[in-house]
Amino acid sequence: MDDFNISNINDLIHSRLRLGIMAYLSTAGSADFNTLKKQTQSSDGNLSISLKKLEEAQYIKVEKSFIGKKPNTKITLTKVGNKAFIEYLDALKKLLP
Repeated sequence: MDDFNISNINDLIHSRLRLGIMAYLSTAGSADFNTLKKQTQSSDGNLSISLKKLEEAQYIKVEKSFIGKKPNTKITLTKVGNKAFIEYLDALKKLLP
């Protein structure tokens, strides 16, 4: 197990909620706020905080707009985010037998 190195795990992605966001977006590509809230079973506040952290790391892009008079927030996984997620999964696999 020469590849076993716990420090290779990306702590930003490793939280349950941020991992859920990244996993969902890795297959969907993008989603609106309410879809992510439902899929990750999170509250508005917790989701907003996690999205902000992922956006600051440039793992996601957040676009706010209006559909009619209703606000809409679209979240998209970036190339940087996709690469980080793949690296996270690879590092996790190296910890498993």
